[in-house]
Amino acid sequence: MPKASHPQERLNDFTIKFANVNGTGSASANALVMKAIFRMGVPVMGKNYFPSNIQGLPTWYEIRVSKDGHLARSGRVDLMLAINIETYAQDVKEVSPGGYVLYDSTWPRSAVLERQDITVLGVPFAKLCNENFDGVRNRILMKNICYVGALAALIDIDVEVIRTLVTEQYSKRPKLVDANMKAIDLGYQYAREHLPCPLPLRITRLDHNQGHVLIDGNTAAGLGCVYAGATVGAWYPITPSTSLMDAYRGFCERYRVDAETGDHNFIVLQAEDELAAIGMVVGASWNGARAFTPTSGPGISLMNEFVGLAYYAEVPAVIFDVQRVGPSTGMPTRTQQCDILLCAYASHGDTRHVLLFPANPDECFHLAVAAFDLAERLQTPVFVLSDLDIGMNDWMIRELEWDDSYRPDRGKVLSAEQVEKLTKFQRYADRDGDGIPYRTLPGVGPKGAYFTRGSGHNQYGLYTEDSAEYQQVVDRLKRKFATAAALVPRAVVEGPGTRPIGVVSVGSCDSPIREALGQLERCGVALDYLRVRAFPFGAEVEAFLASHSKLLVVEQNRDAQLRALLVLETAVEKAKITSILHYDGMPMTAGFVTDAVLAALGGSDRRAAAAG
Repeated sequence: MPKASHPQERLNDFTIKFANVNGTGSASANALVMKAIFRMGVPVMGKNYFPSNIQGLPTWYEIRVSKDGHLARSGRVDLMLAINIETYAQDVKEVSPGGYVLYDSTWPRSAVLERQDITVLGVPFAKLCNENFDGVRNRILMKNICYVGALAALIDIDVEVIRTLVTEQYSKRPKLVDANMKAIDLGYQYAREHLPCPLPLRITRLDHNQGHVLIDGNTAAGLGCVYAGATVGAWYPITPSTSLMDAYRGFCERYRVDAETGDHNFIVLQAEDELAAIGMVVGASWNGARAFTPTSGPGISLMNEFVGLAYYAEVPAVIFDVQRVGPSTGMPTRTQQCDILLCAYASHGDTRHVLLFPANPDECFHLAVAAFDLAERLQTPVFVLSDLDIGMNDWMIRELEWDDSYRPDRGKVLSAEQVEKLTKFQRYADRDGDGIPYRTLPGVGPKGAYFTRGSGHNQYGLYTEDSAEYQQVVDRLKRKFATAAALVPRAVVEGPGTRPIGVVSVGSCDSPIREALGQLERCGVALDYLRVRAFPFGAEVEAFLASHSKLLVVEQNRDAQLRALLVLETAVEKAKITSILHYDGMPMTAGFVTDAVLAALGGSDRRAAAAG
């Protein structure tokens, strides 16, 4: 074993990375390690990097153990579990100096594992499983569980916690429980007998996780749709949004059941493509249902025609865009924030759409509910822009809270009694001065009938090509969008607000930025922080932009789309904005933000930030 110098003992503060082969069942084993650490009360997060095409390609899973509760990637690897021989060279290169590599020593060690500044540890996982289990597939699966046992010994995870998790997971299949227990013991005992256990990287029990759960953003958003009262979901499968509809369907099958008949009172429709899916949503919403569709960038491109119809005909619709890397097919299993402008101005003609930007699964849940209320109150499409990092990765958040007094905001919907009292129903008239007209639902009564059209119409809903009548309608739509600015969730502002330099960002950039702000303060650089949560921008966004002499806009795309939207839609001076852009498809790290901020600040800016 090569000797390497190691840092002092690091308790509950390190990163493990698993290098596996897609389709071998490693995901369950890796999640088992993360859940065991979580059960020991230690804050943890997990990020999955997987291929977009076929079984047999490399896949990685990264667990950050952080006693301080940081949720961004650490930017380092302290312990690499190198199971895929095809990626040895890449995996070993990623290990930080003083770190460790654990590999399957059933076969002779490859020369690429040699590095003088790390320690290489071997366990013959395949040999142990071949000697103790029958069947090729079973041996492959148990090999993963075997390395869970070895890791437990190396980093001091309570093996009883792991056994409890296995028992819970396979409670109805006792034979699987027995096999998994055996594989865990094989890895654990071998490591204890042959390797230096525990390593300086150790897990010790904490009590930091009380009141917290592990959940991904797509699951949280699907649950939010249920709580919001959505009964119709239409979709076409696309990575990384598929699991959102899977979650919604699963929750509905369990909870959305008529108490008297036992029938389910929801419907999930798989359309032939994304254009058909949004068409179904528009139709269901027009009929009074709360309806939604989950998709990603390519799906939004296809949906544009119906999005424009919903905007102009003023039909509610909720669209979840779990963003991935583009353009075109791009990299479907990598993360980015590259659909901001696409969604803000989706469809041809003059359109502006309401956007919501969750930063974590907790906000995916709550903003899902807000999206349906806004869509109905404003009678317009509402986009919830998550991304793959939020949607498909494992996050530790506080337990979701719910107010049982909540009632859906259906907006200006006239009842049969209200319609009957009208002299004449004017579908697109602005009676309240807020740009939002009154609407009726099909079947409410003859007086409430109107023709829903995407062609030119006047305030009565009648067809027109009259210039003045057309402008009256589109001008009202502009007023309605201005009204939306006071209804959408407020931006989050942190810091005293008096510092000369401010950071502006959105969505999943939040975790690395929060961690980076702490790093920057230790370097003597103090900044205010604005996290945008919605578009149109509220007054607090305008105030923040106006009150800072320099603005650093941090986002995950090449073309500075958030910056462009701020310049287009606010009075901010373009010259005082500097972009910090991250767009390689991997989740951002705090180190990247810290380095980029320091590089962006000249001498005078550094002095001003220190003074602030």
